[in-house]
Amino acid sequence: MKSLLRRLTVFGFHLLYNQFAWTYDAVAALVSLGRWQDWVHSVLPHLQGKRILEIGFGPGHLHATLIRRGWDVTGLDASPFMVRKASRRLREAGIRPRLVQGYAQSLPFRGVTFDTVVATFPSEYIVQPETLSEAGRVLRPGGRLAVVVGAWPGNGSLLERLTGWAFRVTGQTSGTPGEIPPEIVDRFVEAGFDLRVETAQVHTSTVMILIASRREMK
Repeated sequence: MKSLLRRLTVFGFHLLYNQFAWTYDAVAALVSLGRWQDWVHSVLPHLQGKRILEIGFGPGHLHATLIRRGWDVTGLDASPFMVRKASRRLREAGIRPRLVQGYAQSLPFRGVTFDTVVATFPSEYIVQPETLSEAGRVLRPGGRLAVVVGAWPGNGSLLERLTGWAFRVTGQTSGTPGEIPPEIVDRFVEAGFDLRVETAQVHTSTVMILIASRREMK
């Protein structure tokens, strides 16, 4: 049953991120009890340097925040629907977009370019060896890959408990915040990263953030 729900969830996310991108903000707000943007923005204290690459920028909310706060930001997303949606949002806000359609496994950027690569709530592609290798390639020595990987709603209200149960059943979260499968840790190490886990309290929710620092070359 869980396997079926997981497959349906993956298919649903694909539609949400592509053909139904126009519903993304409403769905994200609904499933997060209105906290989605707060969860996403919990990554801000973990960014370093000036030049930022956002992978999977979606509708562009974090991207706009980064630009307004003075970062030099480039964005990449595989979905042409999201590229159009985010570009329109940024232009309407008076921001000139610098967005690229492409895949994290083959980044169309020169090496040693960015100080931080950031992704929020990405799918499993973010821990594929090809993605980690590419992130390491475009980061400057000592650069950082910061990934918001999941959020655990609180247990205060019935609605929060139901949301947490739904997240677990559909595979969006598993275990407890701070737990990472050893095989995933190994992938980061093999790609040249030192990995640590941070958690952030957002209202009654707990958000887990992976901080992977590119090791200095000796």
